[in-house]
Amino acid sequence: MADTALITRLDNRLEQLVNIDMGERGVEHLFEAARALEGRSLVGAAADALMAVPEGGTVVLTTGSVSRAWITPDLGENDGPSGAAAIARALVLARNVTCVMLCEETLLPAIQNTCQAAGLFPVTVEQAAIAKADKSLATIVMLPYATDDADGKAQAETLLAKLNPDLLFSTERVGRNEFGVYHSMRGIDYGMGRARVDFLFDLALERGIPVVAVGDGGNEIGMGKVADHVKAHVPYGDTCQCGCGGGIGAVTGCDVLVTAACSNWGCTAIAAAMAARAGNAKLLHTPNRETLLLDTMVSNGLINSTHGIVDDSVDGFPRQSHVAVAELCRTIVSRAL
Repeated sequence: MADTALITRLDNRLEQLVNIDMGERGVEHLFEAARALEGRSLVGAAADALMAVPEGGTVVLTTGSVSRAWITPDLGENDGPSGAAAIARALVLARNVTCVMLCEETLLPAIQNTCQAAGLFPVTVEQAAIAKADKSLATIVMLPYATDDADGKAQAETLLAKLNPDLLFSTERVGRNEFGVYHSMRGIDYGMGRARVDFLFDLALERGIPVVAVGDGGNEIGMGKVADHVKAHVPYGDTCQCGCGGGIGAVTGCDVLVTAACSNWGCTAIAAAMAARAGNAKLLHTPNRETLLLDTMVSNGLINSTHGIVDDSVDGFPRQSHVAVAELCRTIVSRAL
């Protein structure tokens, strides 16, 4: 492992890169608030938490955002899946963990195919245990999560008992506000057809299970940690457009919150920080892999929600931006590799 001082410098550079507020969403304010609470690099804290998962442990991940469910619940966004896949891949390679990905049943095929493009073969929980024991295959377990409140709360209890996870990880997963409403960045009620995974994260936090979360807009799981700053600095953070009486800010908090101008970029930076700690370039989310995942998400119908079209832009940022971020993250940590 590279020396501690070098790792700290690299962590700081990674998070400075991915928190440039290119989308003018107010993420720099959220970054400053989260950084002040953490007292150190957010990316570094997330990488340390992930690398501290016991060898052969279990990590539950979630991503995926149903978009425009009033048209079809089969439509999902392309910010989140590739980032979650990059983190799951790094975890499997670094710690030989069982990664369990949760999302809406309607989005399972698209997110599963994205994870497979990242190098993870979809299996059952039982098959994952075999693969973990003999270290012969990088795997991912895909499970659907309930889309109503009562079943979401019940499934939280069941899954924690069954999986006994060592850590939970969320990226670009919309959480409910103080009135139980799930909002888009435009302040619109986006709760229809949406998995209530935030109840699982609430329960995990109550039980002391570490939670790492990534977000870019204030409406995601984890942003409860900086709720006042979401209300003060994010459009519709204080007052939404749906009439519920609240803003878009999610109430669910986390132990480590990573902010980024695009959530996928936050995951790319975390994977790079993990690679630096392990001294293993295989953990990186590379430009070539980012290109493959962008193409995979297009072929599976995940949309650039900002423009409402299926293409290889994410959050309105063009393809070249995402490939460039992966290259810059690799370049930043190259000395440690």
